[in-house]
Amino acid sequence: MKNPIDEYLEFLRVQKRYSARTVALYEDALVRYYIYVYGQEGTDKENLHNLSPDKWLECLTSQIIRGYIAHLLGEEGVQARSANLHLSALSGYCKWLFFKGKLKENPAKVVPRPKESRMLPQFYRKEVMEEYINGEFPDDFAKMRDRLIVLLIYATGMRRQEVTDLKIGMVDLHRKLFKIVGKGDKEREIPMIGMLYEKILLYLHKRREEFDFDTPDAFFLTDKGTPLYLNFVNNVVKKELASLKGVEGKISPHVLRHSFATHLLNGGAELNSIKEVLGHSSLAATQVYTHNSFEQLKNIYLTAHPRAKKGG
Repeated sequence: MKNPIDEYLEFLRVQKRYSARTVALYEDALVRYYIYVYGQEGTDKENLHNLSPDKWLECLTSQIIRGYIAHLLGEEGVQARSANLHLSALSGYCKWLFFKGKLKENPAKVVPRPKESRMLPQFYRKEVMEEYINGEFPDDFAKMRDRLIVLLIYATGMRRQEVTDLKIGMVDLHRKLFKIVGKGDKEREIPMIGMLYEKILLYLHKRREEFDFDTPDAFFLTDKGTPLYLNFVNNVVKKELASLKGVEGKISPHVLRHSFATHLLNGGAELNSIKEVLGHSSLAATQVYTHNSFEQLKNIYLTAHPRAKKGG
């Protein structure tokens, strides 16, 4: 029997068309599971392929999987959300083996999922982001690019991966919109607001001045003219917002995306419209932002209502 992990990951890449990052997360979860089971026998990631065909399958039982999840939560101290990601990876893997006739059932299906504590998305206050938007747009290429990355995420809600994958051809200046390919190769269009349109024109002009040779069709380029990578976007957002007065908590592209969605909802946008712009597959993923809106409404009520101020 070949290494079933490799076969399964190929299935995810080719048939399910999962992103490289998702495939990497699944690989990590599955490898860690087998090391948990057989690590005492000296098995590590490098020699997993030495496992016998029986060993690949005999450890896939609900009892062992349950013990592994308990190990993650206890000895490794991971959060319930991360443990559930491991359980989802194992469940998908076992389901695939079941359909291939290698397992009689999916043992992960009956393992209880750890209860996750509900965390509201972090977001930056609207006044803070308006101050950043109204700041001077630089003339230097690198500084211009960095500022535009932050403005783009806040004005469109794009994911970090979507920013790195953005191509020149996806930016329709005539119709003033972005054509994005998101998770699961799902396509969507995002409107381009006037402020962003003007900054993009300046950036593209500077890009042509900076690189007078054949460049990749990636929209954003590093100082050396190569396409961006995920950590590059992380570092840019942290550098740009770290010194901004009023920015509290975690600084990341994802919090910028949360800020975009929260401010849209607070401004009166419909939940379904926000769902489409964000590229969520279900409304449930978008509804979490309504909790932030409720908290803002409650704060306004407690501040403005005469009876609330008097403790009535």
